[in-house]
This record gives sequence, C-alpha cells and structure tokens, in this order.
Amino acid sequence: MAQTAHVPALCTKFHRASELIGRRWTGAIIYVLLRSRCRFATLRAAIPDITDRMLSDRLQELEHEGIVERTVVPETPVKVEYSLSKKGRALAAAMNAIAEWAERWGDADVPAERAPKPIKVRAARAR
Repeated sequence: MAQTAHVPALCTKFHRASELIGRRWTGAIIYVLLRSRCRFATLRAAIPDITDRMLSDRLQELEHEGIVERTVVPETPVKVEYSLSKKGRALAAAMNAIAEWAERWGDADVPAERAPKPIKVRAARAR
C-alpha cells in the first residue's frame, strides 16, 4: 500500500504578512520608524538608495494597511510626520528577531554604523 505524502499548508495570513513586510524597502522604513517618528526627508536620508517615489509609494501602502500614521502638523510651512501605529509598533519583536539574526548570520563586512541594533519601541505621543 502506497503512503501519501503530507504536504504542509501555508498559512494565508502569514503569507500575506510576509509579502507585505518583505517588500523592498518596507522593512527598512519600519526599522527606522520604530526608533522615531520622522519627516519624509529624514526617512529618505536614513535609508540608503531609496528614491523619493519608492519611499512615497511604500509609505502610502503602509498607511493604507494601518501600519504607518501620517500626521500633518499645522505650521508654516506645513510639516508632515510619519510614525508607526499600534499595529506597526507590534512588529518590534519580529524586527528585533530579524536584527538579531542579521547580527549573527549576516555579512561580516557590514560597517558598524549600519549593523542592526536592538529596537526600543517609543511610546506613542499623546495627541
């Protein structure tokens, strides 16, 4: 009698989440925003080689998913800040696990200033 092989199933929620977070630049944006709320130019400066268009696209996507919050500060000139929502801050443990993995198994030639550091989640500012 032939034995049928068990094929493991892929969890659709996991697959969707990994596809979202694994998109190019998305992890870097979340990594930076876990440290501090940022303006667009600050994010662009913190993430090497990202284009304005790609940063804008990713921020819009993350905002649509409820991971990033966009706050318009009514000053002159108007200031826009990006921060993580509660849903976005909940990614801290996963991002820390990836940072620890990268530190242990990643390329040894990464400059020290670019090596991943543990993420300390900031408490949300009262509005």
